[in-house]
Amino acid sequence: MTNKFLLSAIFSILTVNIMAQEKIVQTAGRDQLGEFAPKFAELNDDVLFGEVWSRTDKLGLRDRSLVTLTSLISQGITDNSLIYHLQSAKNNGITRTEIAEIITHIAFYAGWPKAWAAFNLAKNVWAEDTSGDDAKAEFQRGMIFPIGEPNTAYARYFTGQSYLAPISQDQVAISNVTFEPRCRNHWHIHKASKGGGQMLIGVAGRGWYQEEGKPAVEIRPGTVIHIPAGVKHWHGAAADSWFAHLAFEVPGENASNEWLESVSDEEYDKLQQ
Repeated sequence: MTNKFLLSAIFSILTVNIMAQEKIVQTAGRDQLGEFAPKFAELNDDVLFGEVWSRTDKLGLRDRSLVTLTSLISQGITDNSLIYHLQSAKNNGITRTEIAEIITHIAFYAGWPKAWAAFNLAKNVWAEDTSGDDAKAEFQRGMIFPIGEPNTAYARYFTGQSYLAPISQDQVAISNVTFEPRCRNHWHIHKASKGGGQMLIGVAGRGWYQEEGKPAVEIRPGTVIHIPAGVKHWHGAAADSWFAHLAFEVPGENASNEWLESVSDEEYDKLQQ
């Protein structure tokens, strides 16, 4: 399986695990129509959302948002229902860059005026994503996973600023780790008496992975790095690029992590940036 297809498969799994661990609860029908049309309210809240939208083992929330947006925009529906589903799509992981491309694509099949109307609503939903002009805001706009919070808990093991966003703790621990340019973690070893280790998947930007005694390997979106237990290594951003990767902790017996010395500027600057 190629890195591209592996990444796509993992993204699909993550969409289910991240976005839909619990049954969706909807009350809009009862809130707005409970007295006037109680049966319609029940079908809306309990069947459409409580059952159909909650069948994420069949189709993830992100894909359901794509289908729903396409249907509504194609019909020219631009009332509060479209606003609600645009907001849901954002919550389900669709980025500003992606919604712009989605509506552009729909325009050629559903009609230009309908796309214009949808764009006017989408701009407001994703407004906060465009409010920042700094490099961090720009990097986040092009990435489906959140940058997260400053990685203060592990800051002493990093050179430069990093950010951590836990993605899932079920089955396998997964985090999205974001590095500012030149940021890298210290040399370290994942230890285990059996199994263990780590897997990295590049998400956005450009970075490096290096094992002791071996040349550094460039990481780009879709690059998969397998790190066996007991291997001394480090990873981080390129000098001229923000960088993010998913970090998968491979289950193992008596697993632990040993942090070692930092990667010096002299070592880092030897890389072909």
